[in-house]
Amino acid sequence: MEKLSLDRELKENAYPGRGIVIGISPDGKKAVTAYFIMGRSSNSRNRIFVEYEDGIRTEAFDPSKLEDPSLIIYAPVRVLGDYTIVTNGDQTDTIYDGMRNGLNFEQALRSREFEPDAPNYTPRISGVMHIENGVFDYAMSILKSNNGNPDSCNRYTFSYGTALAGEGHFIHTYATELLVSTNILIALLECSRWHIWTNFKYVFLARALCCCSWSAKA
Repeated sequence: MEKLSLDRELKENAYPGRGIVIGISPDGKKAVTAYFIMGRSSNSRNRIFVEYEDGIRTEAFDPSKLEDPSLIIYAPVRVLGDYTIVTNGDQTDTIYDGMRNGLNFEQALRSREFEPDAPNYTPRISGVMHIENGVFDYAMSILKSNNGNPDSCNRYTFSYGTALAGEGHFIHTYATELLVSTNILIALLECSRWHIWTNFKYVFLARALCCCSWSAKA
């Protein structure tokens, strides 16, 4: 499969929406995940990342301007033992609760579908990272409408058993300004160092974007 530059993929897409990157640092020593958010409406843009006990939450930057919190206030990152969960919505809690009760990543998402924001039906994208005894593996998922038809939910799960140094996988919600949902893109993370937003067991890169000029390069 062709490897793509994450920097170029973001620059060439006017509106990638929300996105998740999971991979490993170029020196092979750090597991890395990135989550970014964008927004068109004033409600979507009125949010920030806040660190809390076992992860990261979004909060309203100006609570007085908060309208409907249902799809914009959630925990994009939660840590459960050796697992780190990262998603673009409140399915983070669904995965967390499911895995805590013995379900795997894919099983935990069976109760969820794409977001109910007609006519976009924004895909729910999710990832889970696992480090145990120095071994790192991860999986990613996308739940999307069937070519815009909300009567059917297409479910895709991708598992990656051996992470290669300097490489990762990138999944995001919109392919273009036309709000067409996308599948997986493979990204070569061409970076020599990472901007660390916060540090739990792993290195996290988390940044809200207001435009697509963000680069994975140092």
